[in-house]
Amino acid sequence: MELLTQDEYKSIAAGLTLPTGAFIDGAYRPAISGNVFETVNPAKGEKLADIAACDAADVDFAVEKAREAFDDGRWSKLHPSERKDVLIRLCKLMTRNARELAVMESIDSGKTIYDCETVDVPETIHCLQWHAEAIDKIYDQVSPASDDHIAMVVREPIGVVGLVLPWNFPLLMLAWKIGPALAAGCSVVVKPAAETTLTALRLAELAMEAGLPRGVLNILPGGGAEVGEPMGRHMDIDMVSFTGSTVTGKRFLSYSAESNAKEVVLEMGGKNPAIVMEDAENLDRVAAHIVNGAFWNMGENCSASSRLIVHKDVKAEVLERIAHHAKQWNIGDPLDPETRMGALVSEAHYTKVCGYLDQAENVLIGGKADAVSSGGKAAGGYVEATVVEVPGNDATLAREEIFGPVLSVIEVSGFDEAIRMANDTDYGLCASIFTANAKRAIRGARAIRAGTVTVNCFGEGDITTPFGGYKQSGFGGRDNSVHAHDQYTQLKTIWIDLADDADEAVE
Repeated sequence: MELLTQDEYKSIAAGLTLPTGAFIDGAYRPAISGNVFETVNPAKGEKLADIAACDAADVDFAVEKAREAFDDGRWSKLHPSERKDVLIRLCKLMTRNARELAVMESIDSGKTIYDCETVDVPETIHCLQWHAEAIDKIYDQVSPASDDHIAMVVREPIGVVGLVLPWNFPLLMLAWKIGPALAAGCSVVVKPAAETTLTALRLAELAMEAGLPRGVLNILPGGGAEVGEPMGRHMDIDMVSFTGSTVTGKRFLSYSAESNAKEVVLEMGGKNPAIVMEDAENLDRVAAHIVNGAFWNMGENCSASSRLIVHKDVKAEVLERIAHHAKQWNIGDPLDPETRMGALVSEAHYTKVCGYLDQAENVLIGGKADAVSSGGKAAGGYVEATVVEVPGNDATLAREEIFGPVLSVIEVSGFDEAIRMANDTDYGLCASIFTANAKRAIRGARAIRAGTVTVNCFGEGDITTPFGGYKQSGFGGRDNSVHAHDQYTQLKTIWIDLADDADEAVE
């Protein structure tokens, strides 16, 4: 899609009709309490809308409607090809409304229109289409059998699922979850992040237009305590999939244990290493990948390359080239297509990132920050692409997830030391290793305890590869690929006795 001008995007933003109600049982509705909360454009500090502030009563209502939809089979018992057709129609509607979704995503989250237009919205549509196309291509199984029995192993939708989303990729993370959940035949109740609710609500409206039956997709805006915890504790939700911080994710394990032992899948934080060995080729390309990994989406990315573990022999040259590439990651108005780094999502998050900057003793690149306010109201803020050198892997900036555009640099003297340092973390989501030695690359990729390891590049794989983490980065399943469908299904064994009754009588 050809990008527009900044003025054209501003004109589209000014003309948007923003959804404000919860979406339950096929319609927008106010919260049962009548409460609302204000959503703000973090790049401008300007109020966008008052959004329905749901709570436990709304969760109960949405789950009731989702359960009705699941039990009567209006979606769960449709032929797989019929479910596929509905989701394909949704993808076509999203394509027609892609620019509206991109602008809405940008003003709600602070993300750049460049990323929303070229990455987030296209990838969201591709994700939903991929899972839709997989619906009637995933086969069940028949176990090895004797002449006297047949044993079928079949997948069934798990039921009503709760989906709790982060604010860093609002549309794309929604697609990562509703794609396989709806493909499996589940009914879903979604809690978008309170900071970024608009595009999830708009997508639900498009899904109804595409023919998704009422009650199958429900969107509940609101806070974690008011909506997320009641979902986690709800006795009639069969499974919860959560993406967000490790601290919050762990709570859902407690909620499950204290309620109905619902299935829980967690995709959580990361402190992802990028290892550059002394034999890495084309250091300019290496630096470009590291900069992209560290600063893409303002570093608000669980898979961001936040630790550069670099061999001492190439450290100076790598940092020089990183400095060159970092200059291209300018900050500015997210609706300007020339901007590569927009605003951090909220005042609270901006303050958190600045707190880490205050601890930096050796800032090599960047380090400046600028808060956003309008009419006396704080919003988000802008933080420069920042590179800091830390004395070792025990430093706070090397251990804690900053979730901002801050790259911590750690020097090493050899391969084994680099691998030990990469694994010396509570997390295990992603990692990268740059080396010209193929054996070393494979050894390193196998030795690093992370869900995704890229060699000579930064990346997360694609829709065909599972995404999730080791240790405190993940629990219970994977997003993306056919493996994502597993977490939204139950396996059932159907055992059929074929023994001849007459033979049994003789015996």
